[in-house]
Amino acid sequence: MNETTEKLNFEIPTRGVIKRSFSMVSIESEDQFDEEGLNLMEDKNHSSKHDKKNIDDGKITTKGLQMLVLLALLNCSKNLLSRFVMARNTPKFLLSAAVIGSELTKLIMSILYIVLVERRSFASILDFLQKDWRNTILLLGPATSYSIQQTLEYVALANIDVALFSVLVQSKLLFTALFAVLLLRKKLRKAQVISLVILTIGVILCNLKDGSEDEMENQHRVKGIMATLGVASCSGVSSVYTEKVIKKHRKKSVSQFSLAYMQVQLASASLFMIGSYAVVKDFSAIRQGGLWQNFDMGVIAATVNTGIGGLSVAAVLKYADSVIKCYATAVSVILSGILSVIIFGTTLSNAYFLGIVNVISSVILYNASGLDELMC
Repeated sequence: MNETTEKLNFEIPTRGVIKRSFSMVSIESEDQFDEEGLNLMEDKNHSSKHDKKNIDDGKITTKGLQMLVLLALLNCSKNLLSRFVMARNTPKFLLSAAVIGSELTKLIMSILYIVLVERRSFASILDFLQKDWRNTILLLGPATSYSIQQTLEYVALANIDVALFSVLVQSKLLFTALFAVLLLRKKLRKAQVISLVILTIGVILCNLKDGSEDEMENQHRVKGIMATLGVASCSGVSSVYTEKVIKKHRKKSVSQFSLAYMQVQLASASLFMIGSYAVVKDFSAIRQGGLWQNFDMGVIAATVNTGIGGLSVAAVLKYADSVIKCYATAVSVILSGILSVIIFGTTLSNAYFLGIVNVISSVILYNASGLDELMC
């Protein structure tokens, strides 16, 4: 009995983990966390070694605080830049080209990291893709979902402000939990169910309007809200898909490859899917004006920032625990609201502030552990 227990305790922590970083799916090495996918479905009753590094006697350490600030800034900057380029009265660029640009950025940066930092050859990348070809094919599903998600983010931020988007997109928690229960037969703790109810109430409060909008503004608002909910649902689908399908097919022969190889794998799958979409959907426009038509410095900055931001989040989350991620989400939502007011002149209602408290509380409550312990 003791031998069996020791064996289980040794094997469980070494399972491969499937990760989506800020809307990205990648297969991580054994000691890393997922960002917004599996961690939304996993029971948090056990503490990780990252918790010990970043949390000391209930206090966030200096390193943990650095992770928190960096994650919050990465999340916030992407939304602000996307809103900036979509809200301007300039000729519109192709959304498919923007997604291709961000995926190309990830691909190039990952390859450069492997060659220049890890000092490994380009042939090692081909070797990895050959050994893990099955997962490359399986990744076409999440890659499609992620490409749709990126496109919907641009659509959403063209129609609603950053403050509202940053709150509504947290409904990915609800969609991930829903798909996990329906498709994976996952069980939710009571605290998680309560947090989802609080989240729903918070989203409703943030969507309350004062009745001063005209019909056109109302149409834009509805379009933006629907697009944001589409982003959240795509995030949930990808998370559940990786848990149900991809994780089961991972080979031990690729365990020695770093996260950068997984990013190359995902970026390649995403480029194939979004490239196919661009050829079918935007072929005429591409023939007339080219793929990069109407790309100015603002669009380039937003596209590159999305790509680098996604890679940075994936790297940072290797060292961040669930507590840090929760607080980073909270800080990001608050910061997005403040900067949206300062930069874009957004007007926030009292209901919005009530809603934001609910949403932040629900995110923290969902990932909290030890709620059944006595306080005194």
